[in-house]
Amino acid sequence: MIYLELFLGFLKVGCFAFGGAYGAIPLIRDVVLSYGWLSDETLTYMIAVSESTPGPIMVNVATYVGSSQAGLLGAIVATLAVVLPSFIIILLVTAFLKTALKNRYVQAILRGLKPCIIGIVLATGIYMVLENCFGAVSAVTADAQAIAITAFLAASMFGYKRLVKKKLSPILLIVISAIAGIAVYGI
Repeated sequence: MIYLELFLGFLKVGCFAFGGAYGAIPLIRDVVLSYGWLSDETLTYMIAVSESTPGPIMVNVATYVGSSQAGLLGAIVATLAVVLPSFIIILLVTAFLKTALKNRYVQAILRGLKPCIIGIVLATGIYMVLENCFGAVSAVTADAQAIAITAFLAASMFGYKRLVKKKLSPILLIVISAIAGIAVYGI
């Protein structure tokens, strides 16, 4: 009986939780407290722990509650129940997109969206560079260290591409920027 309750309770969370993890917390709280699986205080602690551990909050809470109520099998049942609706939706979307992508109108829409997405990403990048190097965009106050790091990263990226004839890995670029940040701001 507990397995069915765990499945139905967390299936409800998986089906009706929209708006990300924080939007799902009230629904999780309602389900967990209505079944009496955890006290409100314990649930609050579990949500705090779930926020600080890798993975989605809903999955972490479902796994913990399932485990605390019915052991390993309970954890598996609750976790599967909370991810099942998203999994099914993604399968349906994938199946629909596979046929929809062949449609010439859908292809035209996607081709039209590409420049828009590129513009949004570029504008965000430019805004972040300006905000990082010059502070608030409305009040121009230059941060020479941030400008130096940005110039160093740009030179590294373009220099690497010119020398090696390949793009610099984003992960390596992040590592280089972290080292540069530590060297400039940490020392």
